[in-house]
Amino acid sequence: MPAASDRDPSTGIDPLSSETRTFPPSSDFVEHAVARPWLYEEAARDRLAFWRARAEVLSWATPFTEVLDWSEAPFAKWFADGELNAAYNAVDRHVEAGHGDQVALLAEYEDGSDASYTYAQVKDEISRLANVLTDLGVSTGDRVAIYMPMIPEAVFAMLACARIGAPHSVVFGGFSADALRSRIEDAEAKAVITADGQFRRGRALPLKPAVDEALATGAPSVQKVLVVRRTGGDVAWTEGRDVWWHEARESASTEHQPVPVPAEHPLFILYTSGTTGKPKGIVHSTGGYLTQAAYTHRVVFDLKPAADVYWCTADVGWITGHSYVVYGPMVNRTTQVIYEGTPDTPHQGRWWEIIEKYGVTQFYSSPTAIRTAMKWGEDIPGKYDLSSLRLLGSVGESINPEAWMWYRRVIGGDRCPIVDTWWQTETGAIMISPLPGITSTKPGSAQVPLPGISAEVLNDTGEPVGDGEGGYLALTEPWPSMLRGIWGDPQRYRDTYWSRFPGRYFAGDGARKDEDGDIWLLGRVDDVMNVSGHRLSTTEIESALVSHEWVAEAAVVGASDETTGQAVVAFVILRSGTEQAVEEAGGEEGAIEVLRQHVGREIGPIAKPKRILLVTELPKTRSGKIMRRLLRDVAENREVGDTQTLADSSVMDLIQQGMTGRR
Repeated sequence: MPAASDRDPSTGIDPLSSETRTFPPSSDFVEHAVARPWLYEEAARDRLAFWRARAEVLSWATPFTEVLDWSEAPFAKWFADGELNAAYNAVDRHVEAGHGDQVALLAEYEDGSDASYTYAQVKDEISRLANVLTDLGVSTGDRVAIYMPMIPEAVFAMLACARIGAPHSVVFGGFSADALRSRIEDAEAKAVITADGQFRRGRALPLKPAVDEALATGAPSVQKVLVVRRTGGDVAWTEGRDVWWHEARESASTEHQPVPVPAEHPLFILYTSGTTGKPKGIVHSTGGYLTQAAYTHRVVFDLKPAADVYWCTADVGWITGHSYVVYGPMVNRTTQVIYEGTPDTPHQGRWWEIIEKYGVTQFYSSPTAIRTAMKWGEDIPGKYDLSSLRLLGSVGESINPEAWMWYRRVIGGDRCPIVDTWWQTETGAIMISPLPGITSTKPGSAQVPLPGISAEVLNDTGEPVGDGEGGYLALTEPWPSMLRGIWGDPQRYRDTYWSRFPGRYFAGDGARKDEDGDIWLLGRVDDVMNVSGHRLSTTEIESALVSHEWVAEAAVVGASDETTGQAVVAFVILRSGTEQAVEEAGGEEGAIEVLRQHVGREIGPIAKPKRILLVTELPKTRSGKIMRRLLRDVAENREVGDTQTLADSSVMDLIQQGMTGRR
């Protein structure tokens, strides 16, 4: 792919000023937040010039001339007349710049075995896979579903799709066949990349059977299924459709020319829960997304590519894995750890053991994981040498001050700054976060928007609140990595994100400003729960429950949970005539477990309710609306709020009695 422009490749625009200067090739150039406290001033002076400079750190096949086209708001176009390739930016240019021998991926498997891949080796692997996909009939613009465990091949699959300009749709390996099918159908994927199985908690769990089941019940667009051998287990095989990756790889060439695509070409679709129950296919572009993912990774984690070993514990099935495992780190030429397993397999010190083994310098994980480690005790991390760490990150939900302090003291040795980051699948990259060495951090607060980002806390009428007040978090200016819409449903995009406060993006989160003007996130204000950093729709879980033959009606709420942030709590009315079936299942407790497992099959294990209460009625208004606010009061064991609007207020008394009996 051609250099970033016709100019000498050793010259360019300093991403931190408007002056032309000489700097190393783009793969070497890094913004050091600690050394650049004027980032905020530069962004405030000229926001579009600021983003132009960040975009010019990338390599462009065709240089862009226009930064932002907002003429069709709320549909943004960033750097639209430029062309580039995401895989070239993530891999090839580093190899061409002489860094092919640098380790890109340190793969740690659950059983303790490991593997490493240099940037040159990653280039060969994704080139092979791109050639295989092309031979299977996948071309630029075709969608590819990826349903994989957290192994290097998952990263290769994403980059190979990007290499040929085929938008990928990664589906978390814990989702069910039904959830997989609906996502494949919505994107009309032409191919699926999967594995025979995955290892979790010492067991080999199947993956391909879920693909087979999904394709047996729908998804007619799929023509080929490419299968990675991971566990070696027996799998059903459909001749003419299924292809083993290791067999196709043998004859695949390592030579492949990346396909330049327009900056607005979709890089990926990622499905996230919606308040209607139907998952939303969030679309992200190539140029704007790469620009902001790379920039935020550099400045928030104070990256030093030649010295750091970075580890983000997220799975690639979620946006954090896209932005801060695959694209951001690899565009920035990072050496990073990826881990297949769980934090407590084969022992509760597994994560800290990995940090010691590889000398991890930046560690990015979720508050749920941190609170779980707190419960296990600080003597466990105390057994390991964590002195290599120099920065800690938190992602997925608000971190409570107690967990923040424990994280800094026990894991960070009271020396590591903590970056508590707020962002979403829709935003594509970190939006609000302290910058290490610049921001005086506060335990539990995401604090201030990053340079180049405009955010406000608004009241009901859309006016900014004062310091010390709360309201709704909104983004008031477009940003490069913003979602480009919902796949196939532009009106839903407008209605979901832009109707509450016209002209401004409403994130769906509540927030407050403290007396210093710093932002504190308060959680979701709609019917989407945040469970261990994973967004789950109450409507989707309710639909799954009602699909069981025993269930007449269900209401689901998210209740505060000290470990996971929120927990799924379901209130279920059983159909008449199910008494014998319930008795045969083991009575009420048995029936509850049957329903929990049913939700796990319909959506995935992460959606299983932590608690299910069997009730005879649900609290409803006279118009028939379920008052979930009251159910949340009960689930969180607090005084029930105003019940005057209920058709029958005695219903709440019965529900409370039932909850008391089950605690």
